[in-house]
Amino acid sequence: MKTKILLISAIVLGLGISTTNAQIKPREQSQHQRIKQGVKSGELTKAETKNLREDHKELHKDVKMAKADGKVTKQERKIIKKEQKKNSHKIFKKKHNKRERK
Repeated sequence: MKTKILLISAIVLGLGISTTNAQIKPREQSQHQRIKQGVKSGELTKAETKNLREDHKELHKDVKMAKADGKVTKQERKIIKKEQKKNSHKIFKKKHNKRERK
């Protein structure tokens, strides 16, 4: 009986962690792709690209720290999503500011 409870608990915990990854990872990847596309199309200058990549690395560090203990709390997830939203807005603004890569 105890082994069944432990097994079920492990499965539920595993689903919780993978759900968190499912929420965070795709947005992080899409933002990386948007930066890459902006460089390729010339919409982002070298300075803008450097700044956006630094923000992306900082966010990646925050996600890694949140996952370090094996569980991303509701508060950590909220902070990460807020930072992702801020970075997304920043990418949009820099891609549409009429500056071109030379």
